[in-house]
Amino acid sequence: MCRFLAYKGQPLLMDELLYKPKNSLIKQSAMAHESEEPLNGDGFGIGWYDKRLDSDPGLFVSVRPAWNDRNLRSIAKKIVSPMIFAHVRAASMGDVSESNCHPFHFKNIMFMHNGSIGGFHLVKRFVRRLLSDEIYEWIKGQTDSEHLFALFLENLKKKKYTRTTSENMAEVLIATIKQIEKIKATNKIRETSYVNVCISDGDHLVAIRYVSNKREKAPTLYYSAGGKYTCKKGVCHLEPAQSKHDHSVLIVSEKLTSNVEDWSQIPTNHVLIVSNDLSVELRPVKI
Repeated sequence: MCRFLAYKGQPLLMDELLYKPKNSLIKQSAMAHESEEPLNGDGFGIGWYDKRLDSDPGLFVSVRPAWNDRNLRSIAKKIVSPMIFAHVRAASMGDVSESNCHPFHFKNIMFMHNGSIGGFHLVKRFVRRLLSDEIYEWIKGQTDSEHLFALFLENLKKKKYTRTTSENMAEVLIATIKQIEKIKATNKIRETSYVNVCISDGDHLVAIRYVSNKREKAPTLYYSAGGKYTCKKGVCHLEPAQSKHDHSVLIVSEKLTSNVEDWSQIPTNHVLIVSNDLSVELRPVKI
């Protein structure tokens, strides 16, 4: 399965996340250690926010393997952002194409997924029927991930929130997964869904680790919360926060270093809610 990371905190050079850790995301693209599929060479994507320009994220995706892309290596040394998404793909649904590379974004909202929707080839038609023309026409790829995001966007739009918060993003994400599971149940689709997702609007960040069959093992998902991110000789971690303005949060499919004390595992069927002030809360997901 794919590997990803999400960072929110003090503005950080992308190179510090993608290349410098001992078990960096770039190394995971060639040899992941905590996945049944070690190779994630079916493309990659990075997304980042720069609110000095506008509220929408920048995006760079490619079908090249991340470990062998000179353009990514170059721009990672030039991009600084307080919110960064990065994803390396092992294709399980859809062609190897730029349209199927994560992260996906719609206006100011960015989304990436590791896992699969059980029986998606049967679920897909029912999901698409629930979409407005705007969201339907926005879909460009074939993946279950993009369709899951599209249904989330549709549900978020219907809520008509006056402002987006981490809590209501989490609420809509859980409701969307419930909707998918209801479609599966109605149509007697018993295949397991694995949904590790990160989603952000540039201010708030939500991550979920979910598996529909509790007897199955969910893909790994970890987080680290602390202060400034530092990286020395491949040992990269968040230092203890020195003030309320010094917080950062890092979410990863796979631990970037072997320092166990730096990482906390998100329990199966839990959502991690990161507010704009970088406070962190874990909540159980009941579907």
